[in-house]
Amino acid sequence: MIRLIPIILFLLSLSFVHAQDDKTYFSEAIGLNIKSYKKKVSDAYRYKDIERAEFLFDSLVNHCLKGSYIDNFSINCLNKNKNCFNDYEKPIFLLTYASWCVPGKGEIPALNEVSKKYKDQIDFIVLFWDKKSKVRKVAREYNNSIDIVYVDELENRDAYIVKTMKHSLGFPTTFFIGSDKQIVDISRTVILPYNSPYEKSYTLNYQNVSEGVSQILEHEEELLNQVEFTIK
Repeated sequence: MIRLIPIILFLLSLSFVHAQDDKTYFSEAIGLNIKSYKKKVSDAYRYKDIERAEFLFDSLVNHCLKGSYIDNFSINCLNKNKNCFNDYEKPIFLLTYASWCVPGKGEIPALNEVSKKYKDQIDFIVLFWDKKSKVRKVAREYNNSIDIVYVDELENRDAYIVKTMKHSLGFPTTFFIGSDKQIVDISRTVILPYNSPYEKSYTLNYQNVSEGVSQILEHEEELLNQVEFTIK
């Protein structure tokens, strides 16, 4: 049995390498489909067919982007030593934003509350496509259980990846990502009229964030089951 251990480990390493080679990354998946998607969604908005536009987004996510892997790219993290996306080892709740976007009344409080509850299991990241000076001003509203990172497109060396992340799906957009960097799902942030009651905004955003967290944790449980099955 002892002699078989090196052979088993070798075979496992080969399967791992093969699995790595078979990965489809987000930049590749979106690159293959974004041109057609943008044309169709542009037509939908031209005719004010919001339902059609939402259907196209869901279809793109479900049929083309889910299951792909988030690319590694350079980032700047306020007050923490994080230099690239792969510096994060836990599963990730990633919200992409811009400093000029005006969040709903209950959006940030809901995210703050959920992140405090699950910070030991999940890394919560708000990614701003902006300059450091502008990001610092809006970062004060988020609690310290959330990492505030920023990417200045003019300075970032991972230009292609940044372009696909920023200009393909728009923002705010949320990515639910496993610890293996696989994209579990992608969703739009809940957007309500700014004069909506605080309680309604908070409740809907809290529900949306919590559902994303549940999907991430389910994915992590599946990963754990796969490891246990392999060991057996």
